[in-house]
Amino acid sequence: MRPSRFSTPDDKPVNWSVLTKLWPYLLEFKSRVWLAIGFLVAAKVASVCLPFVLKHTVDNLNLDTTKEIIMGATLGLIVAYGALRLANVLFGEIRDTLFGRVTERAMRRLGLTVFEHLHKLDLSFHLSRQTGGLSRDIERGTSGISFLMRFLIFNIGPTLLEIALVIGLLFYNYGASFALVIFGSVVLYVSFSMKATDWRTKFVKEVNQADNSTTSRAVDSLLNYETVKYFNNENFEAKRYDVDLANWETARRKNRLSLFALNGGQATIIAVAMTSMMGLAAVNVASGNMTIGDFVLVNAFTMQIFMPLNFLGFVYREIRGSLANIENLFDLLEKPPKILDKDDATELQVSRGEIRFNEVGFYYDEKRQILKNVSFTVKAGSKVAVVGESGAGKSTLVKLLFRFYDPSAGHISIDDQDIAKQTQASVRQQIGIVPEDTVLFNDTLYENIRYGKPEASDDEINQAIKLAHLDEFVDRLPNKGDTQVGERGLKLSGGEKQRVAIARTILKRPPIMVFDEATSSLDSQSEQAILSALREIAKGHTSFMIAHRLSTIVDADNIIVMDQGSVAEQGSHEELLALNGLYSRLWQAQQKNQAQIEEN
Repeated sequence: MRPSRFSTPDDKPVNWSVLTKLWPYLLEFKSRVWLAIGFLVAAKVASVCLPFVLKHTVDNLNLDTTKEIIMGATLGLIVAYGALRLANVLFGEIRDTLFGRVTERAMRRLGLTVFEHLHKLDLSFHLSRQTGGLSRDIERGTSGISFLMRFLIFNIGPTLLEIALVIGLLFYNYGASFALVIFGSVVLYVSFSMKATDWRTKFVKEVNQADNSTTSRAVDSLLNYETVKYFNNENFEAKRYDVDLANWETARRKNRLSLFALNGGQATIIAVAMTSMMGLAAVNVASGNMTIGDFVLVNAFTMQIFMPLNFLGFVYREIRGSLANIENLFDLLEKPPKILDKDDATELQVSRGEIRFNEVGFYYDEKRQILKNVSFTVKAGSKVAVVGESGAGKSTLVKLLFRFYDPSAGHISIDDQDIAKQTQASVRQQIGIVPEDTVLFNDTLYENIRYGKPEASDDEINQAIKLAHLDEFVDRLPNKGDTQVGERGLKLSGGEKQRVAIARTILKRPPIMVFDEATSSLDSQSEQAILSALREIAKGHTSFMIAHRLSTIVDADNIIVMDQGSVAEQGSHEELLALNGLYSRLWQAQQKNQAQIEEN
């Protein structure tokens, strides 16, 4: 038996209803499906005819007639046997080729549907999910479709068809006794294989768990080699590792014995079935009711039926795992997005770019309010900054503006249009952002910038690079704009990634610009260069800034000071300093820290 490629919980029942969900994805090539099934039946008919040709060949060789007649008839039968064998293989290959397109298209369609659905799900889902686990669910689900189609339709299905044909032919030609022995043996074999496979699944899982535990223990110990040496704990580590190895040895032994029980039981059923069939055939030959050819035919049919059933335990476990993985994929599709466009949602039209937060409240959990009655206006073409201590709710304002969440109370409007009544796509189309943490795709510099406007020309991209003061950096690169930035942009510094984000936003040319702590992780020199670029691109746009360093927003038209989810103060830099309130205290604290840094 081969190890399973798919994981299935021991106590999870097989959900065959998944097949009904999968069926619509197979109907795109309906004619191919029926044609493939036609060749499947033709291949099995050819396979079932083989023992009959073999029977007549043997009977011909036993005829008491002239040598020439015998050889002529026998050669004809041998040619027919070869033709049927070839037809069986060719029809099977044609069937696989025809249905392969159906399976691949179903995998493509379902994979795309899941991918698109995941992008529709809300931010809270993506913040709580594990990317690796989600990726494995998609991969296992689509692979499960391929396995399920290949084995269920092209292994289990044809085998059941062949069994039905053989039982019918045996009953028609030789009576009920032969048909009953085959039927009973197959039912017993299938039932035993399924029950035994379900029983030994826990032993397979124990082996996998023991193997994972042993490997993890070894890797963890070797990664902490220096710590082991520092504390002189080599023997301690060896003993712990040996405990895991002992568990692994025990699990392997149980798995091996359970496999022996499965294989032994299957072999016993096959041996009893073949002995019974051959015994019945021998008795009938001796009594003159059957020929030697009939004896050969019965033996050939019995072997032909049980050969594909040898893999039943493995195939059943894999199909069960495939169904579970496909079910996980459909469970993802059934997960509803929390943020949905209303049925009568319209396209947001921006002429001025005025943003208004009107008594906005928001919480993830009712017991912990994030925003409380937040009201302010960002006038068209103005620069407004939001400041406050960590946890004050600054970044939540940006998430609400982009409709990653909808407010729990109040509403947000752009040019007097409630964004909750507009389509999400049209809202996000009108807003550009330079985020605090710029994450880039593992692609070229040019393609990462082009992401702001996928249809942009090279000239437009070069213009955006120039406006973002990124041109000197690009010119220094060996491959210029075709340089790969690495996974998540790891080959670029923080300042370089920020400028890529700025260039991307410039390329988008939105009427509203959002800067979410765009310089918080930069050194002073990089910060000044980025600020210069931001001021340049903000001209003629509405600018909404989330700031940590107050020195970066002293020229803002209005500064909103957040405190524990509420607006504590607002006004210009000078007005807020004159209030001698929260903003003034934040300003003095930052100025003091900066002075200490410069002294050191």
